[in-house]
Amino acid sequence: MDFYITKEEVVKSLNSTLGVVEKRQTLPILANVLFEVDESSLRLTATDLESEISTISTISNFKSGGKTTAPAKKLSELCRLFSDGSEIHFFLDGDNLRIETNSGKYNLSTLPSEDFPVFEKEEAGDSINITPSNLKSLIGKTSFAMGNQDWRHYLNGLYLFVEDTVITSVATDAHRLAMATLPLNEGVQEQITGIVPRKSINEIGKLVGDNSENVVLKLGPSSIIVDISGTTFASKLIEGKFPDYEQVIPSGDSSTLLINRKLFSESLSRVSVLSSEKFRGVRIITSDNSINISANNPEKEQAEESIECSYSGEATDIAFNVNYIQEILSSIDDDSVEIHFFGSNKSCLITSPGSESFKYVVMPLLI
Repeated sequence: MDFYITKEEVVKSLNSTLGVVEKRQTLPILANVLFEVDESSLRLTATDLESEISTISTISNFKSGGKTTAPAKKLSELCRLFSDGSEIHFFLDGDNLRIETNSGKYNLSTLPSEDFPVFEKEEAGDSINITPSNLKSLIGKTSFAMGNQDWRHYLNGLYLFVEDTVITSVATDAHRLAMATLPLNEGVQEQITGIVPRKSINEIGKLVGDNSENVVLKLGPSSIIVDISGTTFASKLIEGKFPDYEQVIPSGDSSTLLINRKLFSESLSRVSVLSSEKFRGVRIITSDNSINISANNPEKEQAEESIECSYSGEATDIAFNVNYIQEILSSIDDDSVEIHFFGSNKSCLITSPGSESFKYVVMPLLI
């Protein structure tokens, strides 16, 4: 293996693979990235056995092809520190990967490419064609509500439901729920579902840029494959049945609060400074054209603010974990938000005015 490549090309590919490289690996080779070189390109592949990412870079000068594996983190740090625009010479010398630039010569140990784990990819059904902006929105506006190391393993991921020309993403940790529904570029023939693990959905979110090329997803019975501008990401899915999220979304008669998102968020931030560090609870009392926000803590410190708003319905006295509300407000782009109350001891529904694309549910807090 002997080839030349620009710093920018190899650094871009290495950056994409690092998120998958296992940091606490049981197998030393999982800390390595697989090099595969042919006449025109370099393919880099990383895996943690649960997911795999593969990127293709254009090489500037080909001498000979081949395969090997090298330490991903060291390689990335080294290449990143080379001068911008520099050409890097890679070649194998026995069990060592030699790296040469105008500034110096470097030597990295390798492990045999034959020992690099092969990620088993299954044949998926329909291709799901979606714009990068819609996929980015699906992930960004719902993934924050995923469970984190919950014993109910099916909550530790993002549920995808594809039907006809729409895709729905749902995340919940049993305290709050986030749901987004957006259009696809093309319809699918059959319903497709799957739960993508937390780490994998975060990696997919990093890969989706603002490029103009559409993203192709393939969701099979036990794995997902995502093709994004020359990068292929594959991951196993979480086994299990996702909760019936439709039953969690409150419906029926409600009292509706319309409030400026920025003013509401800033008020919550100030008041929550004096909330209990353990529960992070804030109390909200609604009345005609205003709401009262308050908090206190075991040290008997208190905070209270009132904000003007538009409110119609019964007076409500309810408490929430302020972090849950703030994460929802951060994911909404509109200037105003609607909060639908169904009683002082029931979950509330948060939406954007006039939009059914995004829905958020938060359970009340007993304080």
